[in-house]
Amino acid sequence: MSDTEPTYRLTIRDLPAQERPREKLARHGAGALSTQELLAIILRTGTARCSALSLADRLIHAHGGLRGLARAEIADLAKTPGVGTVKAVQIAACVELGKRLATYPEENRLQVSGPETIADLLIPEMRDLKVEQFRVVVLDAQHQIMRIRTVSVGSVTASIVHPREVLREAIIAAGAFIVAVHNHPSGDPTPSRDDEDVTRRLAQAAKLMGIPLLDHIVLGDRRWVSLRSVMSSWPG
Repeated sequence: MSDTEPTYRLTIRDLPAQERPREKLARHGAGALSTQELLAIILRTGTARCSALSLADRLIHAHGGLRGLARAEIADLAKTPGVGTVKAVQIAACVELGKRLATYPEENRLQVSGPETIADLLIPEMRDLKVEQFRVVVLDAQHQIMRIRTVSVGSVTASIVHPREVLREAIIAAGAFIVAVHNHPSGDPTPSRDDEDVTRRLAQAAKLMGIPLLDHIVLGDRRWVSLRSVMSSWPG
């Protein structure tokens, strides 16, 4: 065989119509598609040397699976031949939409029965954050979630939060109670002395405003800690 003889490569167009990702989704729904097929639809095109399906498979394996892909920085995704900045941004946008859909109830307010309700809700989104984020969960009088807002984004080891910013969100929503939440990028949710100090300041300010702080939850990788349950006395 001549070195210059072209090698035949299977493209998506070469697949039967019913097996092409977009046509398959339209006919059977997104649930019928593999992860590679869904990602190929987002990518839309491959390169001269590989199809969108092959490129999707390459991306998933390069990042150790879907979760690794979701955690990847845009710049890292863009380095993959055939991806580039535009496709990397599209992937990041789809990942973020998925996180938000999984995290924020819209039609029916979620009833909070304890810290585990909020931890289970936010760990899937916050466990992979590379820096600390401080969020406030605003509840109504029936302990139903009204809104969740990020009020501070910090470094790898700390976030800076002022009670004023936290309470502002509760006042805007006309909330009755608040729960503070932040993550530890290390994956270890053990509260620090700073975490306890922030909790005391926030609880005292919240009490003065008549919007009690019910808890401060620290999230790790798969574990979480309720400061209300570990502090010797609750300041609120």
